[in-house]
Amino acid sequence: MEVVLLERIEKLGQMGDVVQVKDGYARNFLLPRGKALRANKDNLSRFEEDRAQLEARNLELKKEAAAVDEKLEGYTIIVIRQAGESGQLYGSVSPRDIAEGLTEGGFSVARGQVVLAAPIKILGLHEVSVKLHPEVTSTVIVNVARTTEEAEAQARGEDINAMNDDDDELDASEFFEEDAAPELDGETSEEAEASADDEAEKPAD
Repeated sequence: MEVVLLERIEKLGQMGDVVQVKDGYARNFLLPRGKALRANKDNLSRFEEDRAQLEARNLELKKEAAAVDEKLEGYTIIVIRQAGESGQLYGSVSPRDIAEGLTEGGFSVARGQVVLAAPIKILGLHEVSVKLHPEVTSTVIVNVARTTEEAEAQARGEDINAMNDDDDELDASEFFEEDAAPELDGETSEEAEASADDEAEKPAD
């Protein structure tokens, strides 16, 4: 299907461009979301009439997005999840989770604005893109940890998996005293053994 774009679409074109797209992409995404119109004679004339207004509106939205970007860029949210010893999550972190975390932080972000190729399934610090506008994208940090304490440690650059391994290792020296061999009346262990041998060789009374 041939459409005229009403805004910049990444990897597709700029506002006003007439492009060829798959029918399903046009019907399910571009047309219902007001991002494009069918490129017929009436719609092309309509676009040219509204072009100045559309460009002004786009510029206003871009400025608003840029203002949000100044606060959002590098912002960190903490997501608590259960995970195995290897750091693999029992569940996952989705765009919805990230959008909710950002909303709780005071940002108005919809899950559709969170660019995530696949759900996050491992502990750690993850950089995630948030598309505020077709021409403005912020990068946020998603700190996924088992506890708030682990999240704080990760933020400091510590390896929480290594920390857990250290906690799991038991120091055998804690269960044994050094130089545990008995000493009798100041004798060394070798002297004590020799005395015992002498006693054994003495004839019984």
